[in-house]
Amino acid sequence: MIKFAHTILYVKDVTKTIEFYETVFQLERKFISENAQYGELSTGETTLSFAQNKFINSQLNGGFVESRTSTPPLGMEIAFATDDVQALYDAAIDAGAKGVKPAETKPWGQTVAYIRDLDGFLVEICTPMS
Repeated sequence: MIKFAHTILYVKDVTKTIEFYETVFQLERKFISENAQYGELSTGETTLSFAQNKFINSQLNGGFVESRTSTPPLGMEIAFATDDVQALYDAAIDAGAKGVKPAETKPWGQTVAYIRDLDGFLVEICTPMS
């Protein structure tokens, strides 16, 4: 059996990032390590995890491409479904996210907006697909 276990985003400050996701997306904290190099949020079956940039740099010989707010977003996104895209988009902006694209209804009927989180990761906020 193979099961998708978690996604890890590498960030500058694990505690600050987890607090942002707790506040905006109302996720429950699973834990943060004593040294705050790693932390997890409960999101259902799959865990959303965060680790410090310096941790992954110590694990990979060639380094990695760090997500930054000053550069275009990486070629990936995470997404959160909600019934009120605009309210969640506004809450994210109020908590320090950067607005990328306000809520827009797509031809297939889904409402979608985009933000960049505190570390520059692209986050889609959307209504559930029927």
